[in-house]
Amino acid sequence: MPAFAAVLFVLGISMLGLGEHAVAAEPLQPSVAAAKTYAMIPANKDDDLKFYAVDGRIAKGADALSRMRQDAGLVLWVAGNQFFAMDAVIGAFQAQNPGLAVGLITLPPGLLLDAILKGGWRYQGSDYPGQPDIYASVSLEHLQKLKRASVMDDYHIYMHNEMVLMVAKGNPKSVRGIADLARGDLRTSMPNPVNEGIMQFYARKVLERHQLWATISAGQECYACQTTPNNWFTQVHHRETPERIRDGKSDTGIVWVTEAIEAERAGMPVESVKLPPQDSLRDEVSYAIGVLNNSRRPAAAQKYFDFLKTPAGKNAYSSFGFVYATEAELTRKPIP
Repeated sequence: MPAFAAVLFVLGISMLGLGEHAVAAEPLQPSVAAAKTYAMIPANKDDDLKFYAVDGRIAKGADALSRMRQDAGLVLWVAGNQFFAMDAVIGAFQAQNPGLAVGLITLPPGLLLDAILKGGWRYQGSDYPGQPDIYASVSLEHLQKLKRASVMDDYHIYMHNEMVLMVAKGNPKSVRGIADLARGDLRTSMPNPVNEGIMQFYARKVLERHQLWATISAGQECYACQTTPNNWFTQVHHRETPERIRDGKSDTGIVWVTEAIEAERAGMPVESVKLPPQDSLRDEVSYAIGVLNNSRRPAAAQKYFDFLKTPAGKNAYSSFGFVYATEAELTRKPIP
């Protein structure tokens, strides 16, 4: 049997083994197929990799990555700062769509974007090829990159957020605002500028306006790194910053208000310092979401978009501090 025919035969047998609900593996675009390596998931991120089975059970980590490619009825890759809300969000979505299993990855949106363009992930020494049906970021700029790569054409704005300063319980260092970050007695824990959308598109802008970017970064753009004796750039800030403050390694850091609310809800010894609108960017921060052009499950993706417009979808997010999008924002439109 010729080599090419043999490959087709093996693929055919493999598809038969998946059962009547099998979905063929999505074809990779030429640039993806040529990629030498997949995007790397940082160590110990099992809680950011989930598979929600139809019977209510939740698989995590490598098991979730394996199952979502073959068994999911919908795959979502969304900005990691939503991780604490997603059990409730997916639960509400599945209540409206019983029988639909959901795969979910909640990591920094820049890292998710990298994985889309490279065609998959590497985690714990294994490769997991594939792409999501839906991608969501804290900035439309990420979606514009996908448009330029002919990967996505349309989007919605589906909610809003704002930034605060997280500090230790009782605010022992008396942090009042962004200007305090220049103080020599404050150790900061900041989201990294490499792939964390909060820094890439929002916090850096504020720090530059206060002429503090050079003080914080010391000219470095890195992650999981000590840029100065006083500043640490995180790998995945929404978990690290409250932990660093709890452990006495940092005194303050910029986070989303929703993350501060969740950290306090979880019993972390932290609180937040509210910022004025020009520093919180509450009137600017928008979450953008879209379906990939090569989605294998466009009908399920549409069900998720419809869900986001319902009271159940809005309440699932707002209960964690996120702000509703308007009806006009929730209307699909071309990526500019």
